[in-house]
Amino acid sequence: MTCHNPGCLGNYDFDRISFYARKRFIEGCDTIALLGQASSDREKEEIALVSLLDVEDDVIRNLQLSCTHASTCKVTNCRTLLKAMIEKELANP
Repeated sequence: MTCHNPGCLGNYDFDRISFYARKRFIEGCDTIALLGQASSDREKEEIALVSLLDVEDDVIRNLQLSCTHASTCKVTNCRTLLKAMIEKELANP
């Protein structure tokens, strides 16, 4: 499922990102290990998005993003979608 959020210029594929979310939060893989296994900058960016799920919403709102899409990013919308996908998967093993 591609992100159709007009504020998300990364046009992320959330099915692919959910793979990293499963590895991190369901299988318990370390974020640093996942980054070490990434074979492209795009994969590293997607893993970084997943790692932001560990950060509280209030903290995220105060971050100064430095990614290429920072000026128009709606990262909290991405987080909400990823959290819902993880919760759904945990509820239906």
